[in-house]
Amino acid sequence: MKTTNSTVLITGGSAGIGFEIAKLFAAKGNHVIITGRDEQRLQKAAAQLPGATAISFDVTKASQVEQLVKRLQKDFPALDVVVNNAGNAYLYNLAEEGVGAYDKAAAEIETNYLSVIRLNEALLPLLKQQSEAAIVTVSSIVAFAPGISLPTYAASKAALHAYSRVLRITLERAHPAVKVFELMPPLVDTEFSKEIGGHNGIPPQQVAQELLDGLESNTYEIHVGGTADMYKLYLSSPEAAIQALNAGR
Repeated sequence: MKTTNSTVLITGGSAGIGFEIAKLFAAKGNHVIITGRDEQRLQKAAAQLPGATAISFDVTKASQVEQLVKRLQKDFPALDVVVNNAGNAYLYNLAEEGVGAYDKAAAEIETNYLSVIRLNEALLPLLKQQSEAAIVTVSSIVAFAPGISLPTYAASKAALHAYSRVLRITLERAHPAVKVFELMPPLVDTEFSKEIGGHNGIPPQQVAQELLDGLESNTYEIHVGGTADMYKLYLSSPEAAIQALNAGR
């Protein structure tokens, strides 16, 4: 998969992993389009990306998805890479009373899973017009081994993992020019992960670089950093993988 001379849409591209992905794509001469809900942070991020386009956008709002797709079709018909990076997570324990697990799960599922399906479905007609295109989903190590402090976030990422695999197989058969990649980071040191000990995680620049390496080598499931070892452990013993991820928690 080429990583130059592309038009790249990155949701949640104003900070963290998304911003670092945008920086690498911009540095390679691609036209980068970043989206986010915080207009001020979005414009600040875009100012650091040569030639980037910033679009204020909430992936969970159907009307805004429709508006975004119409603009992309009109102004960026060469769009050929979509990075579904926007995410939502809540830190809590299912055993605690009154934590609002249902509402937290609903918000996570809406952002991390359902909104990805809606956006990809809406953009597929445009991506199919390109000679080569890529859809990237950003799941997590917890798709394999759920963490007890992120119970329903883990569930949303497991759903995204299953969807990514099915979408990949489907498009390989029906539209092989559209490739599906899944980026699976471990704990990453970003503002997003601050509450769950993100300072102990890997730098977001590493995640971005491994994504580009994976795209260039057509590695469709990209296990970043410690995710590779966790995946191997999961294959040999799912129970051991869960115990390892939750050790000391």
